[in-house]
This record gives sequence, C-alpha cells and structure tokens, in this order.
Amino acid sequence: MPKFAANLTMLFTEVPFMERFAAARAAGFEAVEYLFPYAYSQAELAAALKAHGLKQVLHNLPAGNWDAGERGIACHPDRVSEFREGVAQAIGYATALGCPKVNCLAGKIPPGVDAATAHGTLVSNLKFAAAELKAAGIRLLIEPINSYDIPGFFLTRTAQALAILDEVGSDNLFVQYDIYHAQRMEGELGNTLQNHLGRIGHIQLADNPGRNEPGTGEINYAWLFRHIDAIGYTGWIGCEYKPKTTSAEGLGWIRQLTQ
Repeated sequence: MPKFAANLTMLFTEVPFMERFAAARAAGFEAVEYLFPYAYSQAELAAALKAHGLKQVLHNLPAGNWDAGERGIACHPDRVSEFREGVAQAIGYATALGCPKVNCLAGKIPPGVDAATAHGTLVSNLKFAAAELKAAGIRLLIEPINSYDIPGFFLTRTAQALAILDEVGSDNLFVQYDIYHAQRMEGELGNTLQNHLGRIGHIQLADNPGRNEPGTGEINYAWLFRHIDAIGYTGWIGCEYKPKTTSAEGLGWIRQLTQ
C-alpha cells in the first residue's frame, strides 16, 4: 500500500497552520509536507513534528513573492543572488526539520526574457542548488506544473524536466511527479512512472478535473496505486489536493482505493 503524506498547505485548512500537524496525526497520517516553512521558526515547526510523531518529507525553496503571484524565481536571470540565498535558507530549515527533499519551483518566464535565457538561468541555478543540497544530505527536486493553472510557468512537461536533469548532470536532482499536473498536460501516467521511476524523487496527487481528492474525477486511482506498488515505488505520496468538503470527511478515498 502506498504511503501518504498530508499536504498541510491544502489539507486541514479549517484550522490555523500550526494546528494542522495535530489534525493530520489525528486523521492517521504519519508524514506531512507543505509549500513553505519560512513564516515560522525552525524550533516551533520541529516541536510540532516531534509532538505529533510526524515526519516532514518535503518543502519548497523560497519562491519569490507568492502573494503577488510569483511562482518561483529559478528561471529569472536578474534574481540569481536571491535564489542562492534561498538555497541556504532552505538547507537551514530542512536540516532542522529532518526534511530529506526540497523542491525547486522554476517560476514563470519573466516579461522581456526569452525562453533560451530562462532555460540557461534555470540550469545554472540547479547546478548550484544540487551541489549545495548534496553537501547537506538533501535531495533536490524540480516539478512540472500545468500551464492551465499557472499560465507562463516555464517547466510544464515530464520530458522537459528529464532533459533538464540530463543537462544539469547531477546525481542529486530528481523529478517531482505530480499526477494531477501530469494528467492535465500529457496523461500516460502509468508508463511514465514506470519508465522513469529511478529519476522520480517524489510523487504528489489530486484528481482531475477540480484538483479534488482521488475518486472524484477521471483518474483511475485504484489501478494507479496498485501500479505504483507493483513498479517498486517506496517513497511518500503527497496529498496535494483541495477537499471537496472538509479534509476529514474526504479521507475515505484512502480506504476505498487502496484495498
């Protein structure tokens, strides 16, 4: 049976963020992930994880001004210094929280920047980040995101991500495979997971359309969970979806689709 981690950015939003650790544990989760830890101290987050017996499996590098609509700065040629500062900040948090993986959001292509320049900036930044994170014992991930939800996002397809991995040439760079984004952009979920499993460092899920919990849309999650087990994926699967009702009421899918 797959191992599921609660994404605290999306789940248990009925309560304040620091109370979501307790809610996740009460719902049966043993691990959590979320977008960003940086609004909270390392000490209070570590205490919450310890108090509730939870593992933190993922968070993102700093991604610019999220509230203003930025979705990463890794492809922004005028913000390389800021990106590098963010790598150091992410290492500090991941180390304090025992978090083994950090995701890099490539970002939207900035106005006036051509695709080749954005690509070159991203590759250069990833070479730096992969090396820094490797020295700290932390894996680096990159995530393709669909262009319907985030128009202009630079990294949108699995093949593009794999080509970037080849160009960066680091053994510490992997794909974060989000099933929802992949379904919207390309489909072919089962074969893609099987063919590239060794280069996939983390999986996330939501159904489509709607980005709600598994079982609410077109993806055959009962089959896909069996397939993920059969091909030998042993990592966590992050539950990064929008509950149709409340988080707790929507969790019946775990029992229904994994038996």
